[in-house]
Amino acid sequence: MASSSSPITQVSQTQQLPVGLQPHLVARLLLDLRGQRFSVDRETIMNLPESVLLCLFPNGLVLSRNSAVLDAIDGDEDEEIYGVDFDPQCFHYVLDYFKKAGEQFYGVSDQASSPFNSQQQWIDAQGDPLMVQQNPLLSKQAIIVLREELEYFAIPPPSESTTTDKNGIANERLLELKRQCGQKLLEKRNIFTALQRNVNKENNMAEQHLIDMLCVSGFNRDDVWGYRAVEPNRCCLSSIALVQLKTGIIHEAPTDSSPTGVTVDQTQMTTAQKLLLFWRKPARKCWWDGIEVDLGTPDAPRVVKLWARRVWTLELSLI
Repeated sequence: MASSSSPITQVSQTQQLPVGLQPHLVARLLLDLRGQRFSVDRETIMNLPESVLLCLFPNGLVLSRNSAVLDAIDGDEDEEIYGVDFDPQCFHYVLDYFKKAGEQFYGVSDQASSPFNSQQQWIDAQGDPLMVQQNPLLSKQAIIVLREELEYFAIPPPSESTTTDKNGIANERLLELKRQCGQKLLEKRNIFTALQRNVNKENNMAEQHLIDMLCVSGFNRDDVWGYRAVEPNRCCLSSIALVQLKTGIIHEAPTDSSPTGVTVDQTQMTTAQKLLLFWRKPARKCWWDGIEVDLGTPDAPRVVKLWARRVWTLELSLI
């Protein structure tokens, strides 16, 4: 048993906060992403992928305030603006995808015919109240979130008049070369090309298994990044791809043998459940990739070697 001097025993478990200091849940957040404003409700923020939230709020985010604080700002909780260093177009892409996926699953005007309602009827017909707790994929829309942070380092040819000063500051020609390299990398939008190249070079079966699992679960081998952009004033590209998880739940017209019209491919569901390991637990993979880009023309090639450090983050979100 804890001693009487323990800080745990010194605080009463029934202690109430004084009136006026009760926590108040924030309904909406006003975000400023590099000069672009977003007004986002609390539920939307809570449904965002953990990896995206970490980028938006690296120091954490408190979604409640004391009533006294709200009184001090005249009760207008939306007046507080959070400045965030995050690509606003990427944020818009994520918000738009999650909104459309949610509307498609839960329905908007006709919720009775939505996939969610049909699956609820199928769950009720199974007579197992613990089924949803054991497998949340039956009652939630699952989205695979795959992100890549690519930091590149250009190695200029000896013939290039690129240099740095005594303080290590690049001259304008070197800066322009780096910008051109970034634009060339931006054109390389295929998701799995770089990882497959690393698999072929290192014969890494674990990486091959990762590609195979993702392609069985919703991606295609020739898929491209949903959003990809060069970070401002950095030799870095950020990419993200979102895809709905293939759970093996099939919706068809109701029949006498299947009144709900719902059937489940157990083999596909078993594969999908493996990705629950990444629910709220983003997994990261980092590797180095040596590539060449041609900044010239077919008549006058200008090949530049690059070292690229790629960091992948894989996560599953349930909405």
